[in-house]
Amino acid sequence: MAGYLLVPNEKVPDSYNAGFSMYVAAWPLLDQYPGSRFQTGLFGTWMFAQKDVEPPIKLYSDIEGGLGWWRDTRFATETPKFIMGGVAPNFSEWANGPGAGKGRDWDRPQGKYGVAQLSPWLLWPPDGVNLKQGTAGELFGYGYLPLPLTDAKTITDGKDVPTGDQSWTLFLNTRNFKGPVAFFTPYFWSRGSVEEPRFSGLLLDSRPSSPNRALQMETQHVPSVQATDAKGETYARIAPTYFPCSPDGESLVVHQITSYNKTALWDSVKTWFSGGDEASGTLHADGAALHRFTGKGGATWRIYPDGAAKEARVPLAWSAFATPMAAGPHTFGYQWDPKFVKQTDSKHGRLVKLPEWFHLVKTDGKPQWVPVSADEVPAETGLANASFDRPQGNVAEAYVTPDDAASSWKTPGPVAGPFEAVLGDGSVVTYSWYRFADQPALLHADMTDAEREAVQARVEMLHRSWTKDREYLAPPAMGELAELDPALIVTPPQGLEVGYVPIVTRQAAKN
Repeated sequence: MAGYLLVPNEKVPDSYNAGFSMYVAAWPLLDQYPGSRFQTGLFGTWMFAQKDVEPPIKLYSDIEGGLGWWRDTRFATETPKFIMGGVAPNFSEWANGPGAGKGRDWDRPQGKYGVAQLSPWLLWPPDGVNLKQGTAGELFGYGYLPLPLTDAKTITDGKDVPTGDQSWTLFLNTRNFKGPVAFFTPYFWSRGSVEEPRFSGLLLDSRPSSPNRALQMETQHVPSVQATDAKGETYARIAPTYFPCSPDGESLVVHQITSYNKTALWDSVKTWFSGGDEASGTLHADGAALHRFTGKGGATWRIYPDGAAKEARVPLAWSAFATPMAAGPHTFGYQWDPKFVKQTDSKHGRLVKLPEWFHLVKTDGKPQWVPVSADEVPAETGLANASFDRPQGNVAEAYVTPDDAASSWKTPGPVAGPFEAVLGDGSVVTYSWYRFADQPALLHADMTDAEREAVQARVEMLHRSWTKDREYLAPPAMGELAELDPALIVTPPQGLEVGYVPIVTRQAAKN
């Protein structure tokens, strides 16, 4: 099964082009993790650069990512993880977090140096940021806003290609961590312009963000099986699938989508870095615009066997059991038909279970999968015996980083460590403390020593003032905040509280 759940929301003025934030529900979509073919995000968005004119050549580049499970997730559980998902021009490379990018070959980094660690209090595993195991519908707050950490320049990689001054920074709002975590280096974007100068000035290092973004849940693979009975009728069964459950049985999945202009944060930080008053880090409400939900929605989920042609991918009758709704102007969710959708106390918590069994019928001459009860599926199909259990016996390959003494991981190298943390997903991360400007991502960001030292000074200002327990994003008006895996929260060693960051150098299965 694959497809999209679509969430329309009203536009805001184009001037709100300095990032966004939102709250999305985090929950276990499937009852059991079914293996590495499973790939789906939860509700998320795609932030592109704002266009004045159409690019002269094909150009796809954005920040997407979000909560979910991916085919290259190595230490997966039923609880989703978060990745940053920055996409360089036309997927030439991507950056999912510090040390995480396209592939695992360090001789071809392809985005693995594209994100720099900013927070001194949070570990970023290359497999993605873990939520606390058992999260079941709580709200995960996140957003991206540009910070003026670097100065714009006219030469990049020795060529007459400019690099802008925007460091798009991930902010989180969770129960046990709040604030900035990591940022895409401007060079991650402008590097594409070195190879193709026609991209120059069109990417997120220098361009504002598009304020009106698609909001969807993208599913690429949920396991399903099909069978035909003696009468030629075809039935399907999908892996047990769940959604969050509010006290009245609804599923509230997206809340407070907000777009910002530069008065929300950029202007005050720029003034602070230039010698003015300290910026609190709290986003100014007068620089924010909330998107309103229309209460409408769509779905393109389809059930089909492997290798099916596009025309053979039959839609699922989503509207037969789900009705989109706006629970107030700033919250989106679903109401469910109790005939097909049942509330359940799962092993993860209170959830609603979606239909598991479907019958292929024709409606107005078009094929469609309609939900049915298990009793309506003939035993001869054998679907009752289908299993979607987690594969056993597979040991995930470890994430490793370069060990060469001359590499950026060793020279100048860490100042403390290594240390270990055991995560809720069963993996162990090894990490060390680096001076901020000496972390590998900054050493691969086309910056001179003087440029890195200038950023170091600005980050030290942030570390002294922007702690992990103050408010940055406006808190949600409903629901409870999700928690990160507590093992990811760290305390800097004595003497390294300001200007140093933890960098994960290895992630492996626990022995």
